[in-house]
Parts: sequence; C-alpha cells; structure tokens
Amino acid sequence: MARQFDVPTFYRSPVVSRIKEARRLQDPRKKDLSPSVLDFGPVRFKLARHFGFCYGVENAIEIAYRALDEAGDRRVFLLSEMIHNPHVNEDLLSRGIQFLRTTSGEQLLPFDELRSDDIVIIPAFGTTLETEKILSEKGVDVEAYNTTCPFVEKVWTRSKSIGAKDYTVVVHGKRYHEETRATFSHAKDRAPVVIVRDLEEAQRLADVIRGKISKSDFFREFEDRFSEGFDPDRDLVRLGVVNQTTMLATETAEIAALLRRALEVRYGDDGLQHFADTSDTLCYATNENQDATRALIDDGADVAVIVGGSNSSNTSHLVELCEEEMPTYFITGDEALIGPDRIRHFDLHSKSVIETRDWLPSHRPVNILLTAGASCPDVLLDRVMQTICSWNTDCRSEEEAIKPFLILE
Repeated sequence: MARQFDVPTFYRSPVVSRIKEARRLQDPRKKDLSPSVLDFGPVRFKLARHFGFCYGVENAIEIAYRALDEAGDRRVFLLSEMIHNPHVNEDLLSRGIQFLRTTSGEQLLPFDELRSDDIVIIPAFGTTLETEKILSEKGVDVEAYNTTCPFVEKVWTRSKSIGAKDYTVVVHGKRYHEETRATFSHAKDRAPVVIVRDLEEAQRLADVIRGKISKSDFFREFEDRFSEGFDPDRDLVRLGVVNQTTMLATETAEIAALLRRALEVRYGDDGLQHFADTSDTLCYATNENQDATRALIDDGADVAVIVGGSNSSNTSHLVELCEEEMPTYFITGDEALIGPDRIRHFDLHSKSVIETRDWLPSHRPVNILLTAGASCPDVLLDRVMQTICSWNTDCRSEEEAIKPFLILE
C-alpha cells in the first residue's frame, strides 16, 4: 500500500479527492488513462486520470507543517518556495515561515543573520552543495527538515554514479530553476556537466560532438551552462542524460536519442559504449501527469483549464501540450474566473498575466478539460468547478455529478 502522508485536510476536497480515490481503487495498476467525466448538465468537466499532489510534494508539505508544529520559540525559514504553488506558500507564510531566497536565487535575508537554533526547510527541489555548506557552517541542521523529493535525489545519485565511470552528465533542464541549479551542483562534484534547455540546444551539442561546431562556438553558445574546466574535446566523449524532473519526459528521451546518435556517428560501432542509459531516472509522477493529459486531449474538449502556479515547470508543460490542440487557460485558482466572458490567466509566451474575453464557449453542454500541476491542491479544482457551475442556474448538484463514481469506492 502506498504511504499515506499527513497533509492538512484543507488541501483535500469533497469532490476531486473522492474521484481520485475511486479511480485508484478501480485501477490500482494505473493502466486506465481515460478521463473522469463529471456531468453537471450544461457543463461537463473532463478530469485527468493523474494530476495534483505527487509523492514528493505531499512529503514536503508534511515535513513543512511538522516543522511549524515542532518549532516552539525557534524561527522557521524556507530556503525558497517549497513548491511552486502560491496558495500553499501563502499559507505557510501566514503561519510565520519566512523565505530566505526568491525562486531565482535572490537573497531576501542574509545567511549571516541565521542562528544555529533556527529551522531551515530545504524545498522539494533540493539545494546546492554550496548552500548546504554555508548553512552547516552556521550550525543549522540541514537534514532535520529536508523536503528534497526522493526522485530528485535519484537523479543526483545516478549523476554521481555515471560520473564515477567517466561519463559527462548532460542535464535537460532550465538553467536557473532551483532543481536544475541543485542537480548541476551535485553532478559537477563528480563529473563534467553541461545543461541543455530543449531539443534545439541538444542539436547544437550534437553538432559539437560531430565536429560541426568549434570549441570556441561551444563556449560562446553554452556560456554559464557547463562546469568549470569543461573541455568539449575531452568531455563530450562519454555521456549520460538526466533531467530536471518536471521537464517533458518525451523530450528528455528525444534528447538522449539525439546525443546517442551523434556519438554513434562519431565512434561508429563503439558509439553505444559511449552512452549511459539513465532512462530509469525519469520521474514517475511527471510521466503519469503528461500521459494522462495526452489521453485527455485525445478524448476531446471545447476548452482547457490548467490550474497551478505560474512558475511551476511541470504545470507549464501540461499547458504546452493542451495549447497545441485547443484554447487553453493557465490559472492559479478560481479567483482568475471573473465570469463566463472574462478570465485572467498566465500566458507562457509573454510570461505575463493577461485577461481574455469570451473565453468560454456559449453552446451547451460545454466540455472543459481540467487538470493541474503536481503542486496543486485538489481543493482548488473543486472551487474552479463550483465557480463555473454557478454561472448556470440548471447545473446538477455535486452529489449527482459524482454519483457514477461512488459505486467504485
């Protein structure tokens, strides 16, 4: 049986959480990716088979609230946002937790002001070896409330393992995301490291391997994305690819295949000996959420609503998948739903919050694809459904809508 975490009940929901549990009981092996359809009459919501809090997030939330309970008179700090969800972080702040840094690494409170009896919570993304050293030198116990996701730690372990076998680590990630900064730090302790953001950058790296791009061009194009002393001639001979766990898993696989082919071109039949298989480091929750979103898209809908923090990497990739097929709106919660004719949402392309009019189709019934990122509480999706249903006077009750699922419980 999966471990049950002590997550505050106000993050659970009377609708979504019950449906997820019913689906789990019906399909414990998680083979059925078909959406859960909540038919309210004029509005039908199609919920993804997998979404919301993952193992790592629930573990982090449990530890953070335990730290508050155990703090007594001690000060409690978060190194940075524990997870990328504004509702969760705002609740922690309201309970007295202070942030030491922004998500981009900007210092909010100097480490010099920390005391040895302070509690410092390491976020689910983990942190760098350099930061751990600073905190330890201040006398802070960095392990007591370390919420680093086990699947992030798995990436670090594999990076060190292949580094010990003289492989260079290629990290598929966003250079300044907390998790990628942490993975880069842990990997470079044992191996040369280079970061690629996407397939385009991976292709440029493959061209370096094939000799199509010079060493000087590599240093210019990958500036600030390789470890100190990196030498393309020496360090692009044996490779292993790991990822920031919130990236698109399919893209990580494509990047690995691309670089493997480049090595095969360079070394012929010996090429495979130059590539380490690290596919088992891909995060199961990221894979499940992305696969479930693809199944949602295949099932069809008039419009997609994705709930999560605007700086959530895993949520943004769900948005990207949906945007390819239908009008898609990335919101933080029901507060973004101004009315059936207005919605305030985050635009991935301009990196800003914008307002769109006439976003909800007027025909009835309207089918709405609904899912969320791995750091989003179930209760936020309940509120989204309640708000949209409130715009239709003839909507069925929640109990009527979830009745088909109750026989599964």
